[in-house]
Amino acid sequence: MVSVNSTMLPLGTEAPAFDLPDPAGGGRVSLDQLGEAPALLVIFLSNHCPYVKHIATQLGALTRRWIARGVAVVGINSNDVNAYPDDAPEQMVTFARQAGWDFPYLFDEDQSVAKAYRAACTPDFFLFDGDRRLVYRGQFDGSRPGNDRPVTGADLEAAVEAVLSGRPVPEDQHPSLGCNIKWKPGNEPDYFG
Repeated sequence: MVSVNSTMLPLGTEAPAFDLPDPAGGGRVSLDQLGEAPALLVIFLSNHCPYVKHIATQLGALTRRWIARGVAVVGINSNDVNAYPDDAPEQMVTFARQAGWDFPYLFDEDQSVAKAYRAACTPDFFLFDGDRRLVYRGQFDGSRPGNDRPVTGADLEAAVEAVLSGRPVPEDQHPSLGCNIKWKPGNEPDYFG
């Protein structure tokens, strides 16, 4: 396991478009299909990552509340499933169900969406306002596997609450930390320098 920080995509960036298969639903989900929402949360996830497993249940609980309040939420798995078969689409369905995720969990097979978002790790969070402009990118909270801090989602929740109440999201944001996205050989992005 290689741990990396998120790249901290510049605030104000417009949400990159996507149109990806939804293994659970059998169809496809695009950015445009999510419609107008007061906030959009895009999360890069994987099934086998200890960092994702660490927050999975609390992420499910929080996102259910936010979805009920009109927030559009989508998860995306961009890992190379040939090298990491635990992240295969059929496993995604099982993992999401066990975690209590009610949001679409999409498969980015060619990894182009991860690159468009400059995603680096799982989990990697991108919160956009109603105009689909990035207002938060960073950690779920300060909890990590083994650090004995409770999993609360406090950092992300504060950002979501700010957007929903019409307040600005503080720009002092801490990068997410997680397993590196498992890039296909020869497909590594150039944004790591």
